[in-house]
Amino acid sequence: MTTYKEIKTRIAKLEQETEALRKAEMAAVITEIKAKMAEYGITSKDLGVIKSKSKKQPGATSPARYRNKEGQTWSGRGRKPKWVAEALATGKTLEDMGFFIG
Repeated sequence: MTTYKEIKTRIAKLEQETEALRKAEMAAVITEIKAKMAEYGITSKDLGVIKSKSKKQPGATSPARYRNKEGQTWSGRGRKPKWVAEALATGKTLEDMGFFIG
């Protein structure tokens, strides 16, 4: 009769053989994929593997587009700062407040 230990040993051996076969097959598939990519001029970006990088660096701020007489600035992006919202609430426009697009 086969023991638990013998079966575990066979399982471990089969797992090693399985991994070796997987690696061999994967190498063949990768070679085939690379050949097809070269033949058709396909890039990683075409496949969606590499996303195009944003022009803007993370953490970079946008340049100020609007400025009031006190020197406070706003890029025009995102939520309006309190001082812009308050001025607009009084009926003024960006042009009325002496803002400029820089």
